[in-house]
Amino acid sequence: MKELIARYFEVFNAGDAAAMLALVDDNIEHDINQGKTQFGKTKFEAFLHHMNACYKEDIKDLIIMVSDNGKNASAEFMVHGTYLKTDGTLPKASNQKYSIRAGSFFEIKNNKILRVSTYYNLPHWIELVTQ
Repeated sequence: MKELIARYFEVFNAGDAAAMLALVDDNIEHDINQGKTQFGKTKFEAFLHHMNACYKEDIKDLIIMVSDNGKNASAEFMVHGTYLKTDGTLPKASNQKYSIRAGSFFEIKNNKILRVSTYYNLPHWIELVTQ
């Protein structure tokens, strides 16, 4: 399972939404940081395209932990990014650079990611992009 999570972040870094979709279950449950939970691959795909339009992010210093039974995993990492396009009501984008610690939690079923929940400190991110 560690390889599945490592691959997820590898293709995330490449901005390859199609490769990310190949790693997730059709019924993926996606908990968006400070947002609502979305269900299904179609909504996850739309989220990925939105994120790729607004941000260019690179995951570094990745630490992956997997439960003994292989059903759950977590990852801690640093996000190094560029804010490309204003995202909704967030601050105006002007190619600001940022680095922020984040974490993700995964549920795995049949060698696919069934649930992903990612968390980071949104007020700190806002502070970073408005300096």
